[in-house]
Amino acid sequence: MTLRLCCAWIFILLLPGLSDGRKLLVVPMGGSHWLSMRQVVEKLSERGHKVVVVIPEVSWQMETTQAYTVKTYPVSYTLEELDNAFHEYVATHLKDLPFPLNALALYNSSVHVFRTFFVQCKNLFSSKETLQYLNQSGFDAVLTDPVFMCGATLANYFSLPLVFFMRGFPCNLHYEAPQCPSPLSYAPRLFTFNSDHMTFFQRVENALVSLLELVYCNGFYEDAIKFSSEVLQRDVSLLDLLTSASIWLLRFDFVFEYVRPVMPNMVFIGGINCAQRKPLSEDFLRSPTKNGLHPPATNYCHQ
Repeated sequence: MTLRLCCAWIFILLLPGLSDGRKLLVVPMGGSHWLSMRQVVEKLSERGHKVVVVIPEVSWQMETTQAYTVKTYPVSYTLEELDNAFHEYVATHLKDLPFPLNALALYNSSVHVFRTFFVQCKNLFSSKETLQYLNQSGFDAVLTDPVFMCGATLANYFSLPLVFFMRGFPCNLHYEAPQCPSPLSYAPRLFTFNSDHMTFFQRVENALVSLLELVYCNGFYEDAIKFSSEVLQRDVSLLDLLTSASIWLLRFDFVFEYVRPVMPNMVFIGGINCAQRKPLSEDFLRSPTKNGLHPPATNYCHQ
């Protein structure tokens, strides 16, 4: 049901032309992000749309099929560099540091990972052969995971409608850009590690973090903002890139989030994360949890 809903919204964007399949450019993100998007790409191809997926020659877990066209472009980094950046990112998350040291460590690690991966986007725009191919293909829309902003920049570069397929943004941007209310009294900000039941001082902390969000997110995306401004030959802000999206396909469930209004073009498709299920391992099933109970023998799915 979730997969059909996701495809339906993209299909609406590809109108007019109900009798013919439309052309969709897909700019994915590697790793687990691609696992969910791949299901949608394959289903759109089955429905008669011509789908072209543009990926770097060096990437993570980006297995492809014959159901759609794959266009690769050369990159200037190695797989080892990607691995090292991500290992550092994971190690930082495992450190037990007090606030605000934990927030600063996570922020610095996240910036390092972003800059490492954003080289992909610079390499894409450096490939004249790839840009010429994309320009001559006559796409009707772009589907992208926008975390690294490359797809948003590419859509603006070719003046194409844009669909976001995503789990979320730092700095509350997936609610800030569509102008959704996000009350500070019970909607905790990233890196505060608070719940929706906050003490007075936690709410003060939450308010202070929210004031700093756009500042540190502009720093986080500094490379992307500067590069997009150069490519588009005009001053571009972070919100400029995000508000250009026509549809937001959000890979999480509304019932698991803090209650707040959302815009009509924001569609929750949390079930898409379970498109590829795997049984829990025997070792995991035999390991008791903290309360001494064993986990249920059910399937798990990635986020």
